[in-house]
Order: sequence, then structure tokens, then C-alpha cells
Amino acid sequence: MNVERHPLPRHARPAPPTPPRPKQRPAVSFIVCTRDRLAVLEACIDSIRVACRAHRAFAAELVVVDNGSRDGTASYLSATAAKSDIALTAICEPRHGLAAARNAGLARARGQVLVFVDDDCRLDGNYLVDLERHYASGEKWLIRGGRVEIGDARDLPFTIKRCDKREVLTPAVHPGGFVLGCNMTMHREVAALIGPFDERFGAGGALRSAEDTDYLVRAMLAGMAVEYVPDMTIFHHHGRRDREAIDRLHRDYHFGNGALCLKHLRRAPWLLRHFYWAARAALRELAGGPRFDGDLSLSHWPIVLMNLAGAAKFAFLVLARHPPRQARHAQKMPEAKAEAGAR
Repeated sequence: MNVERHPLPRHARPAPPTPPRPKQRPAVSFIVCTRDRLAVLEACIDSIRVACRAHRAFAAELVVVDNGSRDGTASYLSATAAKSDIALTAICEPRHGLAAARNAGLARARGQVLVFVDDDCRLDGNYLVDLERHYASGEKWLIRGGRVEIGDARDLPFTIKRCDKREVLTPAVHPGGFVLGCNMTMHREVAALIGPFDERFGAGGALRSAEDTDYLVRAMLAGMAVEYVPDMTIFHHHGRRDREAIDRLHRDYHFGNGALCLKHLRRAPWLLRHFYWAARAALRELAGGPRFDGDLSLSHWPIVLMNLAGAAKFAFLVLARHPPRQARHAQKMPEAKAEAGAR
């Protein structure tokens, strides 16, 4: 068992000593971030362990970042790590926000391939077989995401990705949702080159969402491909079964996307085209045109309004001199940075 903790308040109990790491680097690191969702976290971890048992030749580790849970998550992780048949490292990251938690996991992961999985997702049993096949070519300079199915038929069909063919992201397609952060993979050299997640974005951050979309845009700007494959399947048990929850998430996504558009205005002006197309579709909707999502009856108008609000919030953060809080992670993964520099 490996246990690593980030700096805690003085009154907190010190972390137990960390046993020596295994000498052999795992082929893949699963990174799971969680906060007060023990009920779904257990099923997520169980599914990862089952997938790892089904393909033991592809050595794996699990890095779980507890982002300040108060529901017994820490005790569960400690007990699970002690008896786990795959290496499990639990990290306590007290700085609130999904991007901060992702960065903590990124800094600790040792695998050659990094896999981000949300705590309310479960892996298909063949996930590692698919993952190894896709990375067997040796091509590393890309971000790859897989299929995301609905996990519970009672949940509304949102935050899923069901395309049946391989696709590569281009500026003609909005990057939001092209590869979902709940099923996003990359070589560690890619993460070293792109750098940490921007902690202003993401759930729990000032900009609410889009930390994964920002990462995709930064990859494209670095000359890397962003690819979706129709396997590498996970099942998303998001638990949203009423319109209020979907509407709130819909607004949050486009709040983050508006901030993203302003952040990358100079280097990725093509993002503005998507705002223009959304505004045009919203006007057509007033004249009886189609909605953004007919099945869920989601309008284009929240997209336009929240894009504007998100851009305004990003401008405020810049003027108020709120940095992306990435510098503190700049010294992480030194060996990967050296390999990336030799690209």
C-alpha cells in the first residue's frame, strides 16, 4: 500500500510513512478523483480491479485522489489498498476542485499510459485489452478517449458518447464532449508536454467545468491529435434523473466553454465560430427551428447566455490576477518532461 498526502492544516494528523515504491513501472495508471461519493466509488474501483485481473499481462496501478471527502472515503481507501490485488495509492488533496485533484493524481501516477476515470463510472471488462491494442503502435503524441455508455437506464442520456466509428477532432467540431474527461487517456510524455490542468476550470473551480476540454484544445495547439475510439468502453452512472439536474449541468458546461473561448481567443480563434453557430441556432429556434437536443428538449439559449457569462468571469479572473495555479506542479514528472523535450 502506498499512501501519499499533500500538505494538510497543522492540526491534521500526519500521514503514515510511505513504503518503498515497486521498482517496475506499471504500464497504465488509472486516476480517479472523488469527493463524498463513496457509494459509487466502490463500484468504480471494483470494476477497475476486475478489468485488471482480466488482463494481468498489462501491469496497472490505481491512483485515487480524495478531494476532501467526509463520508468515510479515506477509511475505505486505506482498507482497500491494504488488500488490493493491484497497487492502489490514496492521495489526500485538500485544495478543492476537480482540476486540482486531477493534477494531484497526475503528479503521483507512474504508468506509461494515464487513464482518467470518474468515480461514478465503471469499466467494461475488456477495457485494458482495447487500451493496449490502441497503444501498441507506439504512437504516443495524442489524447485518446473511448466510448461512454449510460450505466443505469433510469438516468437521463446525458454526458455520454456513443459514436460507432473512430474520429479525430478538427476545428470544425466543438471540442466540448468530443473526448469526455471521465474516459480520457494519454501517454505520460503528453501530460508532461501539455502540463497540469488549469485549476480555474472544472467542477469546484471558478469556471465550473471544461478542464478536460481546455486540455484537448491545448493538445491541438501543441500539434497533437485528439482521437475518439468506439471501444475502450465505460458505463457512466451519473444518477441524474430529473430535468433540473440536466439543465444545471448544461448551463455549467457552457459557462466553462465561454471562458475557454476567451482564454484561447488569440491562438484558437476558430472557437468563436462555434459561438456564432450557437447564436444563429438560438435565433432560428425562436422562429420554430430545432432545439440543441430534441430528446431532452435542451435549448440553444443557455449555451449563448452562459458562454457570455463564462467569458465575462474569465475576464474578471484575469483582471483580478487569478493565475491558473499550475506553477506549483511545474517540477512534477521530471523524467517525462525530459523525454518530451527530446521529441
